[in-house]
Amino acid sequence: PFPIPPSAPASPAPTSSRTLQPSLEAVPGTPTCAFPLTSPQLRGGGERKRVMAEYAGELFVCGQNREGQLGLNHNEDVLYFTPCTSLSSMPVTRVACGWDFTIILTGNGQVLSCGSNSFGQLGIPQASGGCTVPQKIEFFKEKVVNVAAGLRHALAATESGLVFQWGTGMMSRAKRACQGKTIPSFLMAKEPSGVTGLENIKVKKVTANSYHSVSLTDNGELHVWGCNKHGQLLNKEIFLSEPQKIEANFFFGEKIEKVWSGWTHMVAQTETSKVFTWGRADYGQLGRNVMVQGGQSQEVQRSSEQSLKQLPNIPTSVPCLTGASEVRKHARLSFWLWHRDGTCGPGPFSVCFDTVDHEMLR
Repeated sequence: PFPIPPSAPASPAPTSSRTLQPSLEAVPGTPTCAFPLTSPQLRGGGERKRVMAEYAGELFVCGQNREGQLGLNHNEDVLYFTPCTSLSSMPVTRVACGWDFTIILTGNGQVLSCGSNSFGQLGIPQASGGCTVPQKIEFFKEKVVNVAAGLRHALAATESGLVFQWGTGMMSRAKRACQGKTIPSFLMAKEPSGVTGLENIKVKKVTANSYHSVSLTDNGELHVWGCNKHGQLLNKEIFLSEPQKIEANFFFGEKIEKVWSGWTHMVAQTETSKVFTWGRADYGQLGRNVMVQGGQSQEVQRSSEQSLKQLPNIPTSVPCLTGASEVRKHARLSFWLWHRDGTCGPGPFSVCFDTVDHEMLR
């Protein structure tokens, strides 16, 4: 779950001959969430109500656009998948969506950004007023292979395995947690800054959300830093100012192959395809039974193996997800909306499933 600020009524999307109308319209005032898929591939989505999909290298966008984060050279909300024409000559391989900004990775390893820059999250210091058209981050001297975005910070991993972070969204929490200590420069940077503590490690993937960051090395190790309020970083400290390794014994000694980050929870898949979840659990986001009470984890005795499996901040395998690699059905793109007002079903929090046929993205 993530906080939902008041939002203004959506404006109609500009008329375009290539505007796409899926079977389920975006609902103003409700957030959208999406996972990576193939043919077409869903490249990003979630924070601040937007979805981005890529088909044959072309980027299609829809959702809230108040800060120009859709990269369409305007700031009106868009209700249907619409091509991002400014990137038509650049095949897009990955998109990371922050709260009100977007990080875009192209096929040749370039990184672009658009949206709000109020916290330096675009990595372009001179763009003080933000950007409504994706702008290249000129800092990188080598090919970037992976990008990620948190609430108001971003990450990039390069071909040689270096990790860079920018955006000051984590700085206030770092100051409160690290009083009297030196705060690493990458937590205060408004352009890409090397993450200290990972210099001798080759990272192949980064992920992030809200106020934390995660890196996955080429030998299957996880390193985490940032806010640990809900135990998602598996550490006793409330905030980690520098990367800390998560020991393999949390995953039965297996190497990690894939990792995903929710707002305050984590999902990882091991080399034997087991899927582990941990972190905040009071909205059912871990996909397993956990002990929670009043929105907080209930204390239980750790002597019982069953009790350990029911603790949200202990990585636990979810058997029904073993072997999962993606959500796919007959070359159709699936996505879901999380409706806070329960308009998709009973109760205050509901999940609504629908699909968008890939023919719509041709």
